[in-house]
Formats: sequence, structure tokens, C-alpha cells
Amino acid sequence: MELFKKTAVVFGLFFAMSVPTFAQDDIDELLRESVDDGKKLIDGYISPFMKSVTLGLNSGWYNTAKTHKIVGIDLTVTASAMTIPKSDLFYDVTKLGLTKVELVQPGDPMYPAGSPDYPNAPTIFGPDRSPQYKEKGNLLDQPFDGPSGLDLKGNVGKNWMPVPMVHLGIGLPKGTDLKIRFTPSIDLDDDSQFKLFGIGVMHDVKQYIPGLKLLPFDLSAFVGYTRLSLDYKYTSTDIQTENARGEMVMNATTMQAVISKKVSVLTVYGGLGYNIAKSNLSVLGKWDVNNSGTYDADEIDPVQLNYAASGPRVTAGFRLKLAVFTLHADYTLQKYNALTVGFGINVR
Repeated sequence: MELFKKTAVVFGLFFAMSVPTFAQDDIDELLRESVDDGKKLIDGYISPFMKSVTLGLNSGWYNTAKTHKIVGIDLTVTASAMTIPKSDLFYDVTKLGLTKVELVQPGDPMYPAGSPDYPNAPTIFGPDRSPQYKEKGNLLDQPFDGPSGLDLKGNVGKNWMPVPMVHLGIGLPKGTDLKIRFTPSIDLDDDSQFKLFGIGVMHDVKQYIPGLKLLPFDLSAFVGYTRLSLDYKYTSTDIQTENARGEMVMNATTMQAVISKKVSVLTVYGGLGYNIAKSNLSVLGKWDVNNSGTYDADEIDPVQLNYAASGPRVTAGFRLKLAVFTLHADYTLQKYNALTVGFGINVR
């Protein structure tokens, strides 16, 4: 359980340093001119993060198609590097249909510095450069900075989003494995709470196919589900709020056929299946964006954003087993390709 918790803390801390920090520093500015425009800017900024991490939750479930004997166990720690394409480092602000705010152009008579990446702005994965926005048609409006990116390439070395995970596998009767991912609710700080739960089932289907039972390979069906949630409180300095908080929920399901072949200490394996990855980001509570002393309908729970990154997946990898210790690596082709490496203890 301690290993589960430590891995979750590492994962949760990344969330606490990225999404909530962005929210605290920039949500006021993005919403202050227009709730509708602010919602579009938040969407453009955070969308690649929501999609890639949710898909990443479907990684690391297996490293063989062979199920355990009864009460056999494995404890496996994995890290998946989700490949972030260059197209997800920026988003084109001019295509969002903004009505009240606009990106400041370089060479603007009032603000010549402008936005360095015009007409684009960095996503959360983009470079550490802040775009500048101003109210449309108001020459006297003081521009404000939008959120900069985390500079993923500069800090990690590649455009990779790391997704760590740990799970426990238990052998059940009838060629079935139960796999569990779980952390209790973890308070990352005074304002953020992180929870993760996952369950998976692998079942030997080769036993039901005449003519295949005695052949020297393993074939199983696998279904896995993971849910991640992060709740955090807002402390707004510029906008009057009531019960302001943010909520992020990710739900990832994967269904796969898994095949493997063991030769001495080496096992090669592959998987073919489908991912269902859905997530949502919400800014909740009451926000007096117009500074009117009352709350309009669009100022109550002002942001509700939904994302999906579902699609087929193909995985190929290998595992080395030395006594009870395992090392494995695999690569998955999907909407956001993933390289996964892992270490585990495997008994029976």
C-alpha cells in the first residue's frame, strides 16, 4: 500500500504543480473580460493535457498474456512516456471565435512587444512564453498575460508527458487475474486532493479454443478501467467568488486481446484493442466576473469542458524475468503513442 501511495503522490504532485497552479494564477484574467471567451482559452490551453494523461492511464496493465496460478501475485511499477506531437504545443487563438478579447499582435502601436507566438498561444505543454490579450476595440485597455507553457521539452528533454503507475495482480481460479490500482484520498496541500482507482481482469481464452490448448503460447482477453480525480480550491484576488473550486476527472477504459510467447527468461508480448478515454475539467462555484454584486447564470459553475481521446491501440513489448523479478518495456501505437517501462515482483 505504501508503494501505491508514493507513486500516487508523485503523480498527484505533478498535477498540483501544473493545473491548479495555472488555475490560481491565470483563471481570473482569462474569465474577467468574458466567461465565454475565457472558457475557449482554457480549453485550448489544457486540452492536450487532459487527452494524453487520460490515455496514459490505460498503459502499464500487463507484460504477459499468461495468467497467474491461484493466489499468485505480482506487484509492478511502470512509467509511460506519452508522446506529445508538435501540433499540441500551440493552439491558434484566432480560430477560437473570441468575441470580447483578442491576442495582441507584435508591432501593436500601443503594445509593440505583443504575443511572441502570434497567432498562436502555448498549450500547457508548450514553451515558457506568455501570450498577451486585450479587450477588443478598447485602445486604453491594459493587456494581460495568459498562461505560459510548462516547457515540456526544456524540462524533460523530449515532448513526453510522464505517467507513472503501480498495480497489484492476483491469480484467481479458471485462468483469471484480478489487477488493482488504488490510492486513498491524498491531500497534496491545503487546497488539493488526489484520488485514483483502477481495476482490471485478464482471462485465459486459449483454454476454450479447440486445437490451441497445447500450442506453446498464451492468449488472454483483458479489460481495465482507471479513474483519476483531482479537486482543488480557488483563492481569487480579482473576482468576488463563493465556493470557488476546480474539479478534474479522468475515466480510462481499455479492452484488449493479449498474446505472448516465453523463451527461457524472455517473454515477448503484444496487444490489440480499443481505448475509451474521457475526461472533464470544471470550474465551479459562483464568479462575479462582471463585478455587479450579483451572479448571472453563466457566472455559476462557469466552465464545464469535456474531452475524449478514444480509438484503437496496438502494443508490442518484451519482458525479462530473473527469479521473481521482472523488467519490461513496450511501445503502444494510439492517438498519443506511449513508451512504457516497468519493474516488478512476480510469484507463481
